[in-house]
Amino acid sequence: MSNSRSLSAETHEAAETTTFLQDFLALIKIGIVNSNLITVFTGLWLAFQFSDRHFLQEMDILVYTLVGSALIIAGSAAMNNYIDMDIDPLMASKKARPTVTGRFKPSAVLALASFFIVIGELFLFSASVSAGLFGIAGILAYVVLYSMWSKRKHVGNTIVGSISGAIPPLIGWAAVEPTLGWGAWALFLIMFVWQPPHFYALAMKRTEEYRAAGIPMLPVVKGFHRTKKSMLAWVLLLFPLPFLLMDLGISFIILATLLNIGWLVLAIRGFNVKDDLKWAKTMFIYSLNYMTILFVSMIIFAVFV
Repeated sequence: MSNSRSLSAETHEAAETTTFLQDFLALIKIGIVNSNLITVFTGLWLAFQFSDRHFLQEMDILVYTLVGSALIIAGSAAMNNYIDMDIDPLMASKKARPTVTGRFKPSAVLALASFFIVIGELFLFSASVSAGLFGIAGILAYVVLYSMWSKRKHVGNTIVGSISGAIPPLIGWAAVEPTLGWGAWALFLIMFVWQPPHFYALAMKRTEEYRAAGIPMLPVVKGFHRTKKSMLAWVLLLFPLPFLLMDLGISFIILATLLNIGWLVLAIRGFNVKDDLKWAKTMFIYSLNYMTILFVSMIIFAVFV
């Protein structure tokens, strides 16, 4: 009973220290929206460059795709918060979520999420039918396959969740070139393989929270050593993938390979560290910088090829 009162007091305090805007941005997971928009734009940009079309002459496609993607990602994130309302109060890192503090009522969250998803899909279908269909695939992968099914039942939930995270660049590409191509699928594979070591690092940091919530994340079920081995394997899988984008030139291949080597060295060092959580934090930060640098460099190098 005392733990329950303590938790209630913490969530009440968190609710009083946030503004409506902060709560709204937390509800739609603005960080995830922004990072995914980078990959959507990269898909758009490369498709324009490789098809010799100029985006300034097709600004409608650019706007439809970016706005539509932002809305479906925000809506799916809000839907995830709605689905996780019963377990989020058990995790200290999520006690400030507006669905936990009560600042957003469940019915309002569900309505807002649904509205964003529907309007977002209308924008994507305005860009191209293919973009709209990939948008639906991403929503189903995140909301149904990950949030409603695998997250609470299977240790491979992170890999399942990686499907949805890898679809945004396909949406961007499909808005310009609906039939896609090797470049689009290269972006998909890079994003798919990047996600497990990224999220395993985060899961290591929050192992006890996931354990308390009954979520079978890999560090919870298999332990840290097994998680490190898996992270190393996924980092190794990244090495050949930049070569699928040879059209971006040798400078891009060199940069991507250097980033992969840096991540590999860091992953190997993990087997000899004394502080696993400090190492996991470093791996997590490196993964964020890796993704940002890699995708921004694709945009830059595409201009000069």
